[in-house]
Amino acid sequence: MRRKIVAGNWKMNTTPVEGVELAKNVVAGKGGVCSCVDFIVCPPFTHLSEVIKVVRGSGIAVGAQNCAAEEKGAYTGEVSAKMIASLGAEYVILGHSERREYYGETSATLNKKMVQAYANQLVPIYCVGEKLAEREAGKHFDVVKAQIEEVVFNLTDEQFSKLIIAYEPVWAIGTGKTATADQAQEMHAFIRQVLASKFGEKAAETPILYGGSCKPSNAKEIFAKEDVDGGLIGGAALVADDFLAIGKGFEK
Repeated sequence: MRRKIVAGNWKMNTTPVEGVELAKNVVAGKGGVCSCVDFIVCPPFTHLSEVIKVVRGSGIAVGAQNCAAEEKGAYTGEVSAKMIASLGAEYVILGHSERREYYGETSATLNKKMVQAYANQLVPIYCVGEKLAEREAGKHFDVVKAQIEEVVFNLTDEQFSKLIIAYEPVWAIGTGKTATADQAQEMHAFIRQVLASKFGEKAAETPILYGGSCKPSNAKEIFAKEDVDGGLIGGAALVADDFLAIGKGFEK
């Protein structure tokens, strides 16, 4: 059985005080969700430490939203994987569409970040996905396949066994649009097929999360699909009740 995961990407939202309060509310309500669901929260760097303290012992894990491509040195403004791991974080989001789009992250950059993540025992949540123009041009499978082959195919079998993939149809992030459950399943099944071409049967164990405007009203339908193992949640992760309600998309 693959893990069921609901991860919250808070992006550049909440102050440290607000983030701690949000984390406390998620911890308080977690008991109402199936114990089969693994929750991960990914706050901004500024309050990773305090959120980690709040969730300690609750079964909720913490991740960062990014890490530097370099180990250490004269890289003003960067935060290394070692720094993140030293706080007690266990995960890191890599390759998010916003990082690719706004900060020019390439597969070459992401390969270096993968090296740093694994060197510091951080589990990457690696994001793939197509833009609207790419989908409309019928290139969505090619785009996602390339994003996988150029980065994931460079992992060892051991590294791959710890990886989480998140599929984000970029046209459905923050737009209110959502891929249908069937569209999500179609792409998730394709991703698993691509992974299997390199890693064989191990691909059947890889959690693949859906990351495009998943909310309480559609989580159950999306999560019911065979190859959808949870969600990477944006806006709805900023409201504890909504985040927890998405977790309830998995039956107890």
